[in-house]
Amino acid sequence: MEWAEQKGIALAHIQPGKPQQNAYVERYNRTVRHEWLDLHIFETIDQVQQIATEWLWSYNNERPNMGNGGMTPVQKLRMAA
Repeated sequence: MEWAEQKGIALAHIQPGKPQQNAYVERYNRTVRHEWLDLHIFETIDQVQQIATEWLWSYNNERPNMGNGGMTPVQKLRMAA
């Protein structure tokens, strides 16, 4: 909170019990939970980081997203440049 205040950033919190006010983050969190977090029993933080990194790379580079017209996020980004 101190960092945000120093940078002039106003923090806005969603109302308790209203996840729809933050739908994009809630959707992403659900995807992470179902696609890799619930599938593993982790022994170390390094294991979590490795699996998270691999999943995120695949999510952005290999997995088509119907919200992007069937393109991966990286393909969509390249088109915008």
